[in-house]
Amino acid sequence: MLATVLDIISAAASGEAVRLHTLLADGTDHLAAQSALARGWELVAPLPFGRALNCAINAHPATADQARALLDGRDPQDPGVSAGAAAIRDLCARARLFELSDADDEIAALHQAMLAAPGDVPAAQHFATRVSQRVELAGRVMIEQSDLLIGVWDGVSRSFGGGTGHTIGVALMMGAPVVLIDAHAPEHWRVLRSVEALQHPSTEPDAEQADHLADVVRAALHPAGDGSVRHAMAALGVQKWRDRSHPLFHLYRRVEAVFGGGGNRLRSLRQTYEKPEAIATGSGQGLLRALDTLPGADPAFAPAIAQRILQRFAWADGLSTRVSDLYRGGMAANFVASGLAIVVGTAYLPFFDSDVKWIFALTEFLLLCSILAVTSYGRRARWHARWFETRRVAEYLRLAPIMMALGTARAPGHWPKGAGGNWPEFYALQSLREVGLPQVATTREYLRGALHGLLDQHIAGQLEYHRAKARRLATTHANLDRLSAWMFQLAVLSVASYLVVRGAAALHLVPHDWPHELSKIFTFLGVLFPALGGMLAGIRYFGDFDRFAAISEVSTEKLEVVQHRAELLLAAPASALDYASVAELARATDDIVVTEIENWQAVFGGKHITVPV
Repeated sequence: MLATVLDIISAAASGEAVRLHTLLADGTDHLAAQSALARGWELVAPLPFGRALNCAINAHPATADQARALLDGRDPQDPGVSAGAAAIRDLCARARLFELSDADDEIAALHQAMLAAPGDVPAAQHFATRVSQRVELAGRVMIEQSDLLIGVWDGVSRSFGGGTGHTIGVALMMGAPVVLIDAHAPEHWRVLRSVEALQHPSTEPDAEQADHLADVVRAALHPAGDGSVRHAMAALGVQKWRDRSHPLFHLYRRVEAVFGGGGNRLRSLRQTYEKPEAIATGSGQGLLRALDTLPGADPAFAPAIAQRILQRFAWADGLSTRVSDLYRGGMAANFVASGLAIVVGTAYLPFFDSDVKWIFALTEFLLLCSILAVTSYGRRARWHARWFETRRVAEYLRLAPIMMALGTARAPGHWPKGAGGNWPEFYALQSLREVGLPQVATTREYLRGALHGLLDQHIAGQLEYHRAKARRLATTHANLDRLSAWMFQLAVLSVASYLVVRGAAALHLVPHDWPHELSKIFTFLGVLFPALGGMLAGIRYFGDFDRFAAISEVSTEKLEVVQHRAELLLAAPASALDYASVAELARATDDIVVTEIENWQAVFGGKHITVPV
């Protein structure tokens, strides 16, 4: 029945490359690996141990001497053990291996102790516990790297960590669909999408299960809906690359520069976007060097990251930055034009007679038309949606090289959902899938290099960014709030001043003609100050500077916690550095990124470009 399931997957893939992840345990894993290789699929094995120890354990040696021979790469005297080891080595030679080898010395010693004293129950239990923990770690790597899990299970228990039932349960809880084949009745298999479904035997015929499986495969290979594909092409495919930002759309960032403090408020805000083909020798050079110099690094990994991750990140980041200027700068310009239109419409009153009013009316008309033009073009060009989409892609890919070097990834069911479609998540996930796991052994030296040279450096950079951003945005909000309040106070003062002059004239304290002579200028001031105050308040409301500052402050606090954990781990004895701890820090950092994206979308999600009313 396993062959039937693999045939359905091949047919649904329609010639697309397929990759099988397996822990290469004996039995079903070997059968699946051989079947995958026969179909031309790529074989990738996240091993719970290093290659030699994995062979020494899974070849099932009967004595400590046989295990030592296998660890040394020699064949033991037992023909059965030697044959099993040869089969394992053959598959390892044909697979890309991601070896969780950081605990090999400890587990090899436990293995030796167990084999040396077959009747020692505590020794056997200790070994079994540690092996279970390692298999559970490798199982999670396999789940995170896969779009679909195939499990052959007897349905007895899910409580044994690292066992088939436990792995199936974890996959379902992480949102990965599972093809469950009944070990007692292999002809009965079904596609599951939730843990609860384990308790409900399927009543659907095999043909419908085959259709469900084919749908899962197609969904993993192609984004849902023609609209998503069209939007993806519009945002990342046919968009013309611009090398520099346009000054006409710097207004939003100019507001931050003027009101956010720090540096010359009138400094040039012109940005030069890093070209995708230049990132490997530019801003990404340090990251690629760190990846390439990790102890035991995969020499093919850094070039793959440069081409398939960093270039796509640079493309998405450059597009997002430009569209952000268009959307936010355009909306800020709308608020300014709205305020100026009100002011210009009455500006002739204190200075000119009605004969020249047409000049001011024409200017007001042009300002109002500019608002409509910016709004209409921004909607048709999807500035708001394209900014959201490309920024999501860029942020997912920013951390991806570090996650991938550690074999970690966000499980398929745990990606955020976007209101306008999920093609950015699909695109980012497929970019990660295209590279896949590096062929490395996660020794303690490798983990230390990844923690110190990659993850810790990334966290430090993000902390610096969020701290500066939080200060700048909080200052911008406070200054805009203060200035808009002053405008309204001046409006009150101008109206009050006119009333005082009017009262004073009625009491003959000032010349009788003063109220009439000053009425136009006071009318103008009574319009000018509220219009400017409303304009500033509108920009402040649209920008939501205080809420974005709060989001960065929360991200800073979370990153500081992760940074402190990383520092403690780096300062601890070498034996304390293990794969589980480092991988968990990478996942915690990824969770911070995703939470920030979700919060950012919640703030700006409903703020489509519109007329400022």
